[in-house]
Amino acid sequence: MKKACFITGTDTGVGKTLVTTGLIRLFSEDGFKVAGMKPVASGCKKTGQGLRNDDAERLMQQSNVDLEYESINPYAFEPPVSPHFAAQEIDQQIKLDHIVENLSKISDVVDIVIIEGVGGWRVPLGENLDVSDLAEKLNLPVILVVGLRLGCINHALLTAAAIQTKGLALIGCVASQIEEEYQRCDETLETLEKRLGVPIQFIPRVENATAEKISCYIKETKRQINEKI
Repeated sequence: MKKACFITGTDTGVGKTLVTTGLIRLFSEDGFKVAGMKPVASGCKKTGQGLRNDDAERLMQQSNVDLEYESINPYAFEPPVSPHFAAQEIDQQIKLDHIVENLSKISDVVDIVIIEGVGGWRVPLGENLDVSDLAEKLNLPVILVVGLRLGCINHALLTAAAIQTKGLALIGCVASQIEEEYQRCDETLETLEKRLGVPIQFIPRVENATAEKISCYIKETKRQINEKI
């Protein structure tokens, strides 16, 4: 497999897709063939081509290679619920080997793959299976996205400890200001950097955020990925 990394978060809605698309843009600007992957997604919409997920489509649009949607998002579910609930409703089983096969297809035609997880680190994917097992199966270095709000330090430290328990390398962290009223950004960033032991990149609230707008805040994260993979 060529170069790849795994993007996870302290929760859903913390900015994983923005970070993923921003990284895709940065690597593309460096001349790499790069693609994003969203292995599992719920809350998908019905289209003439089948179920489609907004986040996965954003990854496809930012990628600079043409790939089939089913490779980018092998498991797409319509209900906006935890993937294991959605899979149960249609009697489908999420299989890690199927995700690995699709990642291999993508890796054959690109230089770098940025993989975005679903929800947080322990979101269930099936019986005795969750996102952490997917990351372990892929055996990739991890970037943690933290949504800055009350309780985020605890969530970040618990997630980092769980990543290490799987024997995976946490190589960077991006803190996203998802709540404008959160007043302790500087102190939180300092605490996270000391306790996590990795550099922290900060994304302030950005109106109409796009990959272009976000990419300027995570150039150091791109460098960390380049060094570690």
